[in-house]
Amino acid sequence: MAKNTEATKAVKKTTIGGQALIEGIMMCGPKRTSIAVRKGDGSIHVEEIKQSERVSYFEKVPFIRGCIKFYKMLVTGTGATMKSADISEQGKPEEDADKLDGKEAKKPSALDTYLSKHQNVAITIAAITGIAISIGLFILLPRLIVDLVAMLLTAELADAIWMSVVLNIAEGVLRMVIFLVYLALASKLEDIARVWKYHGAEHKTIACYEDGKPLTIDNIKTFSRFHPRCGTAFMFIVLMLSILIYTIEGMILGDDIMWVNIVARLVLIPLICGISYELLRFIGKHDSNPFCKFLIKPGLWLQKFTTKEPDDSMIEVAICAMQAVIPENANEDNW
Repeated sequence: MAKNTEATKAVKKTTIGGQALIEGIMMCGPKRTSIAVRKGDGSIHVEEIKQSERVSYFEKVPFIRGCIKFYKMLVTGTGATMKSADISEQGKPEEDADKLDGKEAKKPSALDTYLSKHQNVAITIAAITGIAISIGLFILLPRLIVDLVAMLLTAELADAIWMSVVLNIAEGVLRMVIFLVYLALASKLEDIARVWKYHGAEHKTIACYEDGKPLTIDNIKTFSRFHPRCGTAFMFIVLMLSILIYTIEGMILGDDIMWVNIVARLVLIPLICGISYELLRFIGKHDSNPFCKFLIKPGLWLQKFTTKEPDDSMIEVAICAMQAVIPENANEDNW
């Protein structure tokens, strides 16, 4: 009896990933990184972002490579977002001359002038600022709140190991709540909602490519906007893993000294990111395994906040970004 080849066809898992931009999408392939942005006049601007071809030794070392790749992607993504903001304004109708009458153009500051001439410096500063805000909001703030509450405990109760576990679990739950509130509030902003739509277009386009179907708008619209190998899933793994690692750290070092708690959380961030990256790679490679499917579900649920259904024009942008990075050798981008 002949087998149904359509039903048994294996779906490709690609390393190609992307990021939603302002009115556009960045796609990162094994050899090329490109952005596609919808300009103000309706046309689509496609541009390759030059990346260093040199791969350092540490970028291949498990549990270390994750932190390096995460930082490099953050810097590249920040630069692409800044570029997309400029490109999306190109071709828009100029303001009425009447609105500009009598208004003198604001003179740029010395800092603005310097940063405009040194784009790499501006991108690095923006990326580091983003990291600092994220660490402060999602890592340090929950611990600070828990430490303040712990001051109300008696010395005997505060020194109990079981209380250390309780406080660290409470810190992890608080961290997750802050993260969810942040995503929910961001989704209410009109500009962010459009970015989430482009994020959905990115996922649907990658899913269509992995299924082996031609990249057409009609084909892509049939796929889900939720994708198992998304950065949102990485963030969820980081948040959950932090509960375990910080609990172990508290049992070893204790939780009674606030500055020790803060320093320990900063020092352990690279370890948490490194382990999370390896877990995401493993789960992505074995996503048909029942246990891995269970681990993927929370990350897929979070994508209800970070993705929205795109319109046809957004899918068209995603196709342009995707086609620019697909390798000539079909095996070069295997997960």
